[in-house]
Amino acid sequence: MPFSIAAEPDRSLPLRDSAARSRNASETRGRQFDVDLRAAPFTLDDDAVTWVESTITSMSLEEKIGQLFINHNDDYSREYLDGVLENFHVGGMRYRPGPSAAVQEHIRYAQSKTRIPLLVASNPEMGGAGSCDDGTFVSTHLQAGSHPDRTIARRMGQVAGVETTALGCNWAFAPIVDIHYNWRNTVVSTRAFGNTPEIVVERAKEYFDGISESATACAIKHFPGDGVDERDQHVVTSYNTLGFEEWNRTYGHVYREMIDHGVQSIMAGHIGAPGLSRHFRPAMADADILPATLSPELLQDLLRGDLGFNGLILTDATQMVGLTQAGKRKDLVPATIAAGCDMFLFFRNPAEDFRYMLDGYSTGVITEQRLHDALRRILALKASLGLHRRPADQLVPPVEALGVIGSEAHRAVAAEIADRTVTLVKDTAGNLPITPTTHRRIRLYGISGDADFTRTDPLAYLDTVKEELEAAGFEVHLFRTAGQRQAEGEKGMNFMRILSEEATGDYPDKYDAALVFANVKGFAQEAAIRIKWSTPLAAEIPWYAAEVPTVFVSLNQPNHLIDVPMVRTAIHAHAGSREAIRATIDKIQGRSGFEGTFNENVFCDSFDTRL
Repeated sequence: MPFSIAAEPDRSLPLRDSAARSRNASETRGRQFDVDLRAAPFTLDDDAVTWVESTITSMSLEEKIGQLFINHNDDYSREYLDGVLENFHVGGMRYRPGPSAAVQEHIRYAQSKTRIPLLVASNPEMGGAGSCDDGTFVSTHLQAGSHPDRTIARRMGQVAGVETTALGCNWAFAPIVDIHYNWRNTVVSTRAFGNTPEIVVERAKEYFDGISESATACAIKHFPGDGVDERDQHVVTSYNTLGFEEWNRTYGHVYREMIDHGVQSIMAGHIGAPGLSRHFRPAMADADILPATLSPELLQDLLRGDLGFNGLILTDATQMVGLTQAGKRKDLVPATIAAGCDMFLFFRNPAEDFRYMLDGYSTGVITEQRLHDALRRILALKASLGLHRRPADQLVPPVEALGVIGSEAHRAVAAEIADRTVTLVKDTAGNLPITPTTHRRIRLYGISGDADFTRTDPLAYLDTVKEELEAAGFEVHLFRTAGQRQAEGEKGMNFMRILSEEATGDYPDKYDAALVFANVKGFAQEAAIRIKWSTPLAAEIPWYAAEVPTVFVSLNQPNHLIDVPMVRTAIHAHAGSREAIRATIDKIQGRSGFEGTFNENVFCDSFDTRL
């Protein structure tokens, strides 16, 4: 059935005043598109179509509204799940990762308590890791794009599919199809396959094919495309500022290819696109530009119309400020569905958001047609996975299936990929190889962001680095920051004292080489991520690069040369896993060659980073 945003002019999106004034009913209604349950990506047979339609007919209004929500499960208790399922009738869920056995039992109980089977999502962007604590970290997206062998992405998808299916998941919020155009953008820097649409399409298809070997649907993200703005939509609305024609050649090409390849769902980002919105609404003022999750011209005219996408559209997480800065929550919740999203990712306050969505339907912001089209797509995705044919006790594999999680075979895949993707960005001073024979005494530095809400030690990865260096035969002298020394009871710690102790003329007499391992993170906490030194004039800043051979190794972000251009040897290891660290140390010694590749973003548009 066709849908529209609103039935009457006074029911246009109740957001910013200027937007509400300019978006009259004819503008916000958008073109109308039918849901075709028999067409791709659902391709349902008659029995499945009958199940979809009869299930909708059997639902109460509260159950229909509940199907629009994907809950974020913050609690593993049965009482918690009972409350979510009985009070809010959610159509899907995601959960906080934990031990695989606990995750599987959690999912099993949830499926046993709901009349309509749940879509159970995870974030397997790096393999099985991220879906459970003991899952296999295979590679990042950037890592899978940093070697000529395209099948690395397929193998990452294969492991992701096998491990998440064993847990009971059936929906992957992956692959990511953003294009890393702006080196300052650090939210997608390691989460994009690369900086060209060609590499993104090639590797995204491989990942999709790999994970599709398991009974898993994919949600590619983040439409209309991240990687142009430098900011993180978790903390601020960001924008894709490409014009319509350029977007069509780049991001549009990616989405067309993936839609034609069979992707089942697309996650809309809280990302505005002024050039795209004005292509469909030429008179739109700056104040009227809204994130894609609220923009019918992007979701309906572009994604449904021009790109011909028949599958399910879901929002990105709705606590993100990229969405919430656009208006009041009571208006935003139904506006996302009215604009063309089919599912709403995460409650902020379950009772409030459920009421806001119900009120939006009652007042006509969400029309009957729009609600039912969303429901058809939600249920069609479930039916396409065969969930409607399986009894509740068969929706989750038996406990024995967990044997694949973090298995020796999967860790061997991870080790092989780590070895093949460690990348030598530059060695202009010819510092390599560095071996225990030539440079036995190593001064080891670590660079990390501050501790996050988990309160885990952000420099704990250095224990692994030190262990691997010592196993290789090096004598390791670990630098401790002023904060670490103060925490250990030393008095009078300040940056001047640390620097005066560290930066002495006999430094080359004490150490043969310096190794700096950076594992800088800040995902969803900062608008952009750069190195933050432990103190002003911190002694770990590579002043010593002029004194001894110095090697800088990044275990995460690829853009650090802008902050350490003085280092003449730089390596991107992609990950802080033991496998990646071990492979990097082998290559520093010259025991194996560097196979990884890199794109120009690593030089951060500055001449001195190449020296």
